[in-house]
Amino acid sequence: MKKLFYFPFVLLTMKTMAQLQYPVTRQEAVTEDYFGTNVTDPYRWLEDDNSAATKAWVQAQNKVTDAYLSRIPYRNQIKRRLESLWNYPKFGAPFKKGNYYYFYKNDGLQNQAVLYRTKDLNGAAEVFIDPNTLSSEGIAALGGLSFTKDGKLCAYSVSKAGSDWSEIFVMNTETKALLPDKINWTKFGGAAWKGNEGFYYSAYDEPDEKSKLSKKNEFQKVFYHRLGTPQKEDVIVYQDQAHPLRYFGVGLTEDQRFLILNVTEGTSGSELWYRDLNDPAQQEFALLVKGFDTESSVIENKGDLLLVNTNYRAPNYRVVVIDPRQPARENWKTLIPEQQEALQGVGTAGGHLFASYLKDAASRVVQYDFDGNKIRDIALPGIGSACGFGADQEDKTFYYTYSSFATPAAIYQYDINSGRSALYKKAALHLNTEDLVTEQVFFTSKDGTRVPMFLTYKKGLKKDGNNPVLLYGYGGFNIPMTPGFSVSNAFFVEQGGIYAVVNLRGGSEYGEAWHKAGMLLNKQNVFDDFIAAAEYLIAEKYTNKNKTAIRGGSNGGLLVGAVMTQRPDLFKVAIPQVGVLDMLRFQKFTVGWGWTVEYGSADSATYFPYLYRYSPYHNLKKGVRYPATLITTGDHDDRVVPAHSFKFAARLQEYHKGANPVLIRIETNAGHGAGKPTGKVIEEAADIWAFTMYNLGMKFKE
Repeated sequence: MKKLFYFPFVLLTMKTMAQLQYPVTRQEAVTEDYFGTNVTDPYRWLEDDNSAATKAWVQAQNKVTDAYLSRIPYRNQIKRRLESLWNYPKFGAPFKKGNYYYFYKNDGLQNQAVLYRTKDLNGAAEVFIDPNTLSSEGIAALGGLSFTKDGKLCAYSVSKAGSDWSEIFVMNTETKALLPDKINWTKFGGAAWKGNEGFYYSAYDEPDEKSKLSKKNEFQKVFYHRLGTPQKEDVIVYQDQAHPLRYFGVGLTEDQRFLILNVTEGTSGSELWYRDLNDPAQQEFALLVKGFDTESSVIENKGDLLLVNTNYRAPNYRVVVIDPRQPARENWKTLIPEQQEALQGVGTAGGHLFASYLKDAASRVVQYDFDGNKIRDIALPGIGSACGFGADQEDKTFYYTYSSFATPAAIYQYDINSGRSALYKKAALHLNTEDLVTEQVFFTSKDGTRVPMFLTYKKGLKKDGNNPVLLYGYGGFNIPMTPGFSVSNAFFVEQGGIYAVVNLRGGSEYGEAWHKAGMLLNKQNVFDDFIAAAEYLIAEKYTNKNKTAIRGGSNGGLLVGAVMTQRPDLFKVAIPQVGVLDMLRFQKFTVGWGWTVEYGSADSATYFPYLYRYSPYHNLKKGVRYPATLITTGDHDDRVVPAHSFKFAARLQEYHKGANPVLIRIETNAGHGAGKPTGKVIEEAADIWAFTMYNLGMKFKE
């Protein structure tokens, strides 16, 4: 049982460090009892994002940060160079629906990519949906996109200002006219069409306007919407009043026979249910795969049978065939056995399966038939990341995308029968990528684990121990860090830096075992891996501790916050972005409860001591010289609420000793990152690189 104690307010005095005056941040003497341990939380009042006091604090902090950044002599030069590098046409891989090919394109500096379509990929294309027209500030972004089988109707979702909340709209693709149908209060899902009459979707009840960006989300439901009817008449297809914190996602097999319900209690572990819509006797969902100790997903059906990707008795995943009439696990039949490499996903196209694996964090794709017979390994251009291996069953070709740290995204056409890939389109940016080199190295972590890391730098690098390094990592939620091109990171390499990406435990690079080695009571392994990566780069004379910067976002923001509090001596610059920084209260906001399967919860006597031991906010210490720190967040972040960053910044400014600046940059009309307008992305990148380069002692190179 936890108890709260409140004491009189205290005001912090104005601090001056290296001519920086941080805003006055008052303290509320709040103490909470966690299983006999009293924990102070003096900045809890900053959790109220609607209060006038919090808004005034945000303005005061941004004023200090802007003043500091404006004094960096080459900040504007960095921004201009980034704009120049960004300003080239960027294309998405085409996909066919009905009589049209659809593809995304950004001319260069458009705030949002535009969805185009054409009947002939060699001919002219027309604008289908331009999200830039939905907001003068470019803060409306397209999300999920779903077409009917004949391509005559399209449902698409729109989110604004970076929020996870989205609205679903419906368009007649022949006339491009919007239908009156509109669905509100959806998150993390789109529309699953049943014929042309309607679609299934998941949504929450309408939230309170003041707390919609911070209140815990509960009681998600699955609905069926019939076209031409108002949302209030939508039929509830599934709900679970006994488990208010479960997520429910729905999808249909391509032949629209099976309606699949995916149930999760968080970000790890799932349960599968199904309805055979061809069977009028089945009016309710039936259990297919019991949860929640494994991860499973339906790939497609083969007549009466379902093909399922699962890690049950296969930490690297395998594909099994399940007869839904006899779904017990002892009746499963293996279609594609578990491999040495971790299976990341399986797509379908032209009557074939396309299994995407990771080999030391790089893509490997294998084509199978529906009987599990291997057809071929798909030849990829190099060691990088390839995605987009899927299309309709009647298609003969499809388009996929390939990129690496040193190779901008290129689109290839794939012939399903011959297995030949042909270059369709490649990027033409204003940068000589031939000067970029990527190498993969392996180092040993604290407990002896061998961990991979990608290093990208310019040709001719000298290992003299004096190169600036930006070390990036994530390490969680089964998400791998794979090679991919970034204009922003290429800029840093162009300026003489080394961009290093660590494949930390907690991701899926080596399957579920790698994931579990970095979650719950094993989370410290992730931080140890990151620290060991920095020590390796120093020992191997790539850099030194005064030339080392670290950066990460979301769970990666937690990573940066944890290692900078554990080893403040090892890094010169720290950039925690939209980070989970208060590990005792994250579960109390929006969808944070869903992360307890990854982190554990401070409400548990088992997990509280472990979380308290590494929680960045709680492990800052008075009088410590911390790295030069730029915390970034968005005022509309309803994934990781900005209170995490607010509280961490306030305490860091209170405790930090020394000349290094400790600042927070709070973006307005921005969220967790998805859908952020190009203009805001460039401005943020310019500020981050200016801060990083200035504090690493780098000079701007024209």
